[in-house]
Amino acid sequence: THVEELRAAGATEVIPETGQEGVVEIDLELVAEGFSAPLVFLPDPNGGERFFVADQTGQIHIVDGQGQRLDQPFLDLSDRMVALDAGYDERGLLGLAFHPDYAENGRFYVYYSAPLRGEAPQDWNHTSHLSEFQVSADDENLADAESERILMQIDQPQGNHNGGQIAFGPDGYLYIPLGDGGAADDVGLGHVDDWYEENEGGNAQNNTENLLGSILRIDVDGGDPYGIPEDNPFVDSEPLDEIFAYGLRNPYRIAFASGGDQALYAGDAGQALYEEVSVIEAGGNYGWNVKEGTSCFNTDNNEQPREQCPDPPPDGEPLIDPVIEFQNTATFEEEGLGNTVIGGNVYRGSAIPELEGRYVFGVWSTSFTEADGAVFVATPQEGAGLWPIAPVSIASIGSERFGEYVLSFGADHDGELYLLTTESGGPSGDTGKVYRLVPSGQSGVEGTETDND
Repeated sequence: THVEELRAAGATEVIPETGQEGVVEIDLELVAEGFSAPLVFLPDPNGGERFFVADQTGQIHIVDGQGQRLDQPFLDLSDRMVALDAGYDERGLLGLAFHPDYAENGRFYVYYSAPLRGEAPQDWNHTSHLSEFQVSADDENLADAESERILMQIDQPQGNHNGGQIAFGPDGYLYIPLGDGGAADDVGLGHVDDWYEENEGGNAQNNTENLLGSILRIDVDGGDPYGIPEDNPFVDSEPLDEIFAYGLRNPYRIAFASGGDQALYAGDAGQALYEEVSVIEAGGNYGWNVKEGTSCFNTDNNEQPREQCPDPPPDGEPLIDPVIEFQNTATFEEEGLGNTVIGGNVYRGSAIPELEGRYVFGVWSTSFTEADGAVFVATPQEGAGLWPIAPVSIASIGSERFGEYVLSFGADHDGELYLLTTESGGPSGDTGKVYRLVPSGQSGVEGTETDND
């Protein structure tokens, strides 16, 4: 196997062991379907039983308390977005967040891929918009499509690595995850030089020339178009004082834990060897492209880690390792768990007691040609080191793989978790579904069993 090849080449020290616990058994209850590529699940910000689903193709849908999707989308942004590739695309409507005081002010925020603006380099790909909208004054099930106020425009050199799910933290500030600008290895068009000469390029390691490869933190109520929280870690580094943490490759899904320490978790998609999840701290440098997971990344050969990383960085602060790491099936075909990590949520519900306080996440699939996503659970540990993870088996089909691509997770007001999937490799069709995680034997997934146990 390629693992053995790496070890034979002297890479033993940089191949971490993945501590796995016993299989957790649950079931999936279908609660809504007919989407293309559902990426965001949010409960009713007014406290009701309905919920909102943002589809990558540009629509925000409302599903009522009986599981029926309303005929008219809450908002449709498809005519303001770039044209998406139906086969595979990382652009689109990627993020949705309701203002903490939505019940009073009716404001919400979206993050989507718009056509390249005129001020951007002409050979770049598109411009990401972070925009504020208002709910309609006359209908709580409709947004005012003409109320858009663009807060940020972020020019993107490539079509991939755009980050995704925005979220308000317990501090009331809005957090915005941005990918490193795309292409492989954090090099190529649109990437700047970083401090690590052996690994050329490095938007994610450069927090003075660009915002890419970072998680931003802004105060949507504190200025025009927004304010900078006074305790942001780089508040004196204008104009990049929006940065809260950096050194990330593609933090596609982020979520704050409800209850407990309310930590911010980010699933960060890797290159060729490792996928990771990190707990995000203010000012933290999460290593990319100096490190991929806990290994020393090598831009000359992304399948062979370097023997040594530069440590510490110029600012003297250590690179922060992830709490979850697993091998990518792109390189570790047999040992890998999947080819892209999908960040999830800490479980705070009551229906599945064995998940309480544990972090539930997923993998998109094991390849681009077959839908075989899966769900995993990690148990938090005190101190440094990787958390043990366990596969989640879907009891009704007797398998950990259920024949669909895993896209995202969400939580309702009671802390119960939801899984968003599709059978299509890109934003097309109508096979997108929303499932609720339920106890084993309570419900089941029909017709999705695969041979990938």
